[in-house]
Amino acid sequence: MKIIRSIIYLILIGVGAFIIFLIFATLSDYKPVNVELLHDNDEVSLVSDTSSLQLLIWNIGFAGLDASMDFFYDGGEKVRPTEIGLHSNLQGIETTLSPYANYDFILFQEVDLDSRRSHYLNQKQIIEGIFPHHSSYFGMNYKVPFVPVPLKNPMGSVKSGMLSLSKSEPSAVTRHSFPGNYRWPIAPFMLDRCFLVNRHPIAGGNELVVINTHNSAYDDGSLRQQQMSFLKDFLLSEYDKGHYIVVGGDWNQTPYGFDPVLPDHLFDTVNLTFVEKDYPAPGWIWAFDPLLPTNRRISAPYNPSSTLTTVIDYYLLSPNMIVEEVKTTDVGFRYSDHQPVKLKIRINH
Repeated sequence: MKIIRSIIYLILIGVGAFIIFLIFATLSDYKPVNVELLHDNDEVSLVSDTSSLQLLIWNIGFAGLDASMDFFYDGGEKVRPTEIGLHSNLQGIETTLSPYANYDFILFQEVDLDSRRSHYLNQKQIIEGIFPHHSSYFGMNYKVPFVPVPLKNPMGSVKSGMLSLSKSEPSAVTRHSFPGNYRWPIAPFMLDRCFLVNRHPIAGGNELVVINTHNSAYDDGSLRQQQMSFLKDFLLSEYDKGHYIVVGGDWNQTPYGFDPVLPDHLFDTVNLTFVEKDYPAPGWIWAFDPLLPTNRRISAPYNPSSTLTTVIDYYLLSPNMIVEEVKTTDVGFRYSDHQPVKLKIRINH
């Protein structure tokens, strides 16, 4: 009887502790406002509307998803690299970024501020050190005091987000929350997706609107649909005002018109989600490199002969823009599960 009573007490203690933890997670859940002003300055120089502009996008995967890594969310087992491995990845990221020091815009995703998975290094500060002459703006999209999975080695605390750098200072930068989220009790432990908007005045009273996006990955597609619908309305509203728009980032879906054949790479033809035709309206331009993958599956360490790859990092431009060049930088997924993509554009008068 004493043994049964002890077992019941242990069960009650465990259930109570779990309930307390859920209450704590719910009360501490990061709830960003719909629109957050990150920067505002009316007295800035005009961006040239005749010169070419160069951009780079890169999801650095918190410098933790190098070629040797798998990841538990995607069927692997690992949560984070060793501290030595993380520093090695950051050095590789710095080396990869050095040729782009004079680019007009660099848009990053999955940049950690203070996370257990990246050994609490401030990656935002490290990247800003690589681009000391750029303006820098950070939008939080993952802030959780303690992520309890996987149970044997929890991810722990996470503070992470998106970083937009620009060579010229924008007149305004805003963080826009995407609609929709996971249901409770999962929601407090998941990302709060968003996009960042940099506004740069140009001659004639219009603006160059540069958007950094990171759309949902781990859902049944319903969240992505809500996000794409929300972004569509935003883009068309900005275009109707006469602005020039470029969106870049990790879309977690394949661009419309992409032919899934990559020379010398195994393309994942099963787990495909294409953006709908004529998104957000006819005439808008998808800019991607059809010859190189931008993302690899991370259920196992990277093996060029067996790892499936895909293209989910690219750009979308309004009809009044011209694409001069778009190219993926092939770094063999050495430092991240994504590869950087560069773009050269100009305004079409």
